[in-house]
Amino acid sequence: MTQDPTEIYTLPAARLKNRLFCIVYEAMLVFGVLFMATWLFSTLLEQKHALYLRGALQDWLFVVLGLYFCWFWTHGGQTLAMKTWAIKLVDKHGLPVTWKRALARYALCWLSVLPGMAVAHFSGARGWMMLLMPALNFVIWVAATRFNSDHQFPHDHFAGTRLVTVPGKTNDTSLSLDDE
Repeated sequence: MTQDPTEIYTLPAARLKNRLFCIVYEAMLVFGVLFMATWLFSTLLEQKHALYLRGALQDWLFVVLGLYFCWFWTHGGQTLAMKTWAIKLVDKHGLPVTWKRALARYALCWLSVLPGMAVAHFSGARGWMMLLMPALNFVIWVAATRFNSDHQFPHDHFAGTRLVTVPGKTNDTSLSLDDE
């Protein structure tokens, strides 16, 4: 059963608190994906030391993450975490996301932390500052949702995607403060 695209477009944007809870859950799931990808890489290439092939491992994990997210976004619009929080990714017209749009969104998502990581690296930050700067970058990224009329993340705005609430699905949001 397919849904009328105009009906999807009229769906409300997913609430910010639900998106943030979804990110936390997604991080736990992605940990397992990255663990297995690292194990596979290390086993196949006989990596005996953490610094051996470190750059290649980072590239491999970047590709694995990209394939993980883009595959789910283009095949139903939901990862497991998004299904749990009743969130779906659609394009700005309410249609399923194409590979091109999913790849653009994936690349743009990195802007939520990479500038902070670059500032931390090039400023010679040490200790907690290495975490604080990317975290501050992420907080600014989330705060930017208030400037978008649909309250979407900047990467969704620029990629032409929307995170919407799945109709007929509910999730318990009573554990947190009201969003808007």
